[in-house]
Amino acid sequence: MVAAGAESLPDYELLEILLFAANPQGDVKPAAKSLLAHFGGFGKVLSADPEALSDAGLGLAGIAAIKSVREAALRLIRLELQEQPVVNSWDKLIDYCSAQIAHNLVEEFHILFLDRKNVLMKHERQQRGTIDHTPVYPREVVKRALDLCAAALILVHNHPSGDPTPSKADIAVTQDIKKAAAPLGIALHDHIIIGRNGHTSLRDLGLI
Repeated sequence: MVAAGAESLPDYELLEILLFAANPQGDVKPAAKSLLAHFGGFGKVLSADPEALSDAGLGLAGIAAIKSVREAALRLIRLELQEQPVVNSWDKLIDYCSAQIAHNLVEEFHILFLDRKNVLMKHERQQRGTIDHTPVYPREVVKRALDLCAAALILVHNHPSGDPTPSKADIAVTQDIKKAAAPLGIALHDHIIIGRNGHTSLRDLGLI
């Protein structure tokens, strides 16, 4: 693997390596293939909730290994985003958001808080909803931005259906948050909707 690089491995072999680290005495190939078939892909396995992984037959050590690798990857990208303005690393920001929520089975609403130089200060999940809806409260969004002394926001949420096309509700809540934040000097840079196979920027659509 070292000579060829991990990128040369098929998904089931890479997952085998993760599971073997957690259970070096066991035959992990069947478990790796079973997880990929059950969840529908490597990304979905990494994004699955611990409870869902347990229901699929994975033990605590295997769950810990998978979640640790996912968190390490996310943390690496997040640290890179905190080193420069996000406008200078937009592709990396999209990669980070996609890795975070693209394969989630329910909607989640996240907020990226930026300082006056547009550097990422903090990333928080504000709400977790259902398969096609998550409640968003503009006052809470703005209040949290004030608590953190944030100068700007990027809103992010996922569509479990895979289609990142904004709904009327998505557009409306974006406008509500923009109107609530603007008088307080807080800019809304974008609202990004993440799907499994792509993303949509409401700013690019002229909706902000």
